Amino acid sequence: MATPEKKHVELAASKESVMDAYDKLMEASSHFRKAAEAAGIDLKQDAVDNLAKGREKAGELGKQADTLMKEKPLATLSVAFVFGFILSQFFSRK
Repeated sequence: MATPEKKHVELAASKESVMDAYDKLMEASSHFRKAAEAAGIDLKQDAVDNLAKGREKAGELGKQADTLMKEKPLATLSVAFVFGFILSQFFSRK
């Protein structure tokens, strides 16, 4: 059987091992958190860039639509009428 002194030494060694493992776990957690933040920043910047491109494209399409409506008002009115008619038929069906 183990003596009380030997048990005390084993217990102290076990506590030290647990504390070392805990410290390593906290360090790894910190590294993972930093990596996730860095990846999040990269993803955020990509999303902001895509949003800016989308806004620019929408602005261009809006200008084209305005120009088309001013140049061809009869065609614009005809397309709007046909589209409205199709939507009304679609939603009025029971």
